[in-house]
Amino acid sequence: MENIIKIALAQIAPVWLNKTATIEKIIDYINKGGKEKADLIVFGEALLPGYPFWISLTNGADFNSTVQKEIHAHYIRNAVQIEAGDLNTICKAARENKIAIYLGTIERAQNRGSHSLYCSLVYINKEGIIKSVHRKLQPTYEERLTWSPGDGNGLQVHSLKQFTLGGLNCWENWMPLSRTALYAMGENLHIAVWPGAYRNTIDLTRFIAEEGRSFSVGCSGLMRKEDFPKNTPHLELILDNAPDILSDGGSCIAGPDGKWICEPIINKEVLIVEELDFNRVLEERQNFDIPGHYSRPDVTQLIVNRERQSLVKFKNEE
Repeated sequence: MENIIKIALAQIAPVWLNKTATIEKIIDYINKGGKEKADLIVFGEALLPGYPFWISLTNGADFNSTVQKEIHAHYIRNAVQIEAGDLNTICKAARENKIAIYLGTIERAQNRGSHSLYCSLVYINKEGIIKSVHRKLQPTYEERLTWSPGDGNGLQVHSLKQFTLGGLNCWENWMPLSRTALYAMGENLHIAVWPGAYRNTIDLTRFIAEEGRSFSVGCSGLMRKEDFPKNTPHLELILDNAPDILSDGGSCIAGPDGKWICEPIINKEVLIVEELDFNRVLEERQNFDIPGHYSRPDVTQLIVNRERQSLVKFKNEE
């Protein structure tokens, strides 16, 4: 059965900006995926510890604002420090359940001073080892007020049974060259993670599937007014301007022919479980294969810089 992957999509809300409680919820869903004998479980963009919804609700562009500084400081304190072991319990759950994980996080990157934040998609294999951390290349619109732009280090693919997995965050999935980089590395199961937006997953999931002749997954989070913890800084101000539903989900799966395997599901927490057959990729690549017989590298080529960016490089002293 190496040609079959059982995939689980965890469409859930975070315990917003509470790292510890959100990790507990994530582990609960990893265990649920393990009980389903899933090979892979996917969580939405920025789920740990949550998407920066406050920015568009509290005049986030107000320069030198005490409100913005205090919420941002709270966000930093609850962000993930991978080098400090913040994901160790999640890695342990992956190992115990023999399940690989794609997890959307807010990373407090040590090699960038530990105070700037990155929207990072982390891949953990079935042995519980972190194999890649993809920092979102370009935060979108108001996200730029709290997230920093990433680099190409995490543009990587991973083998799972006969499949080759790759993943991108949110609007990165609209970036044709980012998708092309993954296609060229052999991707045939594309993971797109979102904070939760049916309006995006309904169109792009099927488009990527048909373009790449690959399985395409859109995994989204949820966010409702009741998901804001009472100890959130400036909660009353945030809720005054918040709709009842801030993110509606829309998690879904499309096959290599662009047809739905699971249509988008909205407005509820759910664990979606489906089996995918690798042979369907081989069938659809017969007539179109972007990195293979349908490419023309003698005419167009893509250059990818996968060096992890940092302010300083130290040379060993003699």
